[in-house]
Amino acid sequence: MAKLPVEKMRELERRFGEIEARMSAGPAADVYVKLASEYSELEPVVKKIREYQAAIDEAEGLRAMLSDKATDREMRDLAEMELPEMESRIEALEGEMQILLLPKDAADEKSAILEIRAGTGGSEAALFAGDLFRMYERFASTKGWKVEVLSASEGEAGGYKEIIATISGRGVFSKLKFESGVHRVQRVPETEASGRIHTSAATVAVLPEAEDIDIEIKPEDIRIDTMRASGAGGQHVNTTDSAVRITHLPTGLIVTSSEKSQHQNRAKAMQVLRSRLYDIERQKLDSERSANRKSQVGSGDRSERIRTYNFPQGRVTDHRINLTLYKLDRMIEGDLDEMLDALISDYQAGQLAQLGENQ
Repeated sequence: MAKLPVEKMRELERRFGEIEARMSAGPAADVYVKLASEYSELEPVVKKIREYQAAIDEAEGLRAMLSDKATDREMRDLAEMELPEMESRIEALEGEMQILLLPKDAADEKSAILEIRAGTGGSEAALFAGDLFRMYERFASTKGWKVEVLSASEGEAGGYKEIIATISGRGVFSKLKFESGVHRVQRVPETEASGRIHTSAATVAVLPEAEDIDIEIKPEDIRIDTMRASGAGGQHVNTTDSAVRITHLPTGLIVTSSEKSQHQNRAKAMQVLRSRLYDIERQKLDSERSANRKSQVGSGDRSERIRTYNFPQGRVTDHRINLTLYKLDRMIEGDLDEMLDALISDYQAGQLAQLGENQ
């Protein structure tokens, strides 16, 4: 196991104490909000640092007791019994500390924009895209996150050809960022009389929601067109000239929004555009930083088939970590924690291994 960075731990404790002092001094409301956000990020780390330090001190006390010839037999026996337990506790705490002290993704605490598009498979792919959206919607509900649809194009037999939504809440991106990629489904469509299993797919993209301070978009870099909304009808599409299409000229990115209010459409389209540009910037930086990293999880390649949902066998397989769970019905209902936690653990294990190689 790699050594713990003692200097970094001391610096985090010092910063935590500084934030506590500044918050108790009653700063302005906007300053207080920023301090409170940093405080809540540091609190679990500093709590674990103090727990670790207390365990180290206790182990040293037990060793001192054992090396002191004046220690009576009863106390010596007690120390001999407690020391191995304390050493195991220190080892476990070191493992937890390693993960807490890993370099943080600056976007982890952000809300996210979820984009789901039907792929190969026609109407069945659109239905599957709808199933995926409801799966994430239910999962978000269990976390107390808010889901708002920004735009949707409905499939002819139900589901969605494309749906884009914001998922707002703390740490949304950190939980969902490994969902980007191609999701494949194997099942018998309701319209299939012979009972043959069909395979279809949908692509998922999870982008950290960018704020104005993250990405600056110059007015001269965009072209805004208004147009008559068209589509399969339904609550997300109307027939007025309120639909908005924004083209980002330097990259060629195009974003559309077709809600009832043109002003709302412009705001929503800018929100998606900002997040896509922020994601491109993050992907570029990540590629530069980790050109030699072989970790499959978190590669962000949306053309990569990442998961298969096999309905006849009731199983879900994530191909990046070779994990198969026989709980497809529960996962489709939003029970994603086991899968997402396994992906995060695998990513962290890769980071730790890389940290060990660099030391």
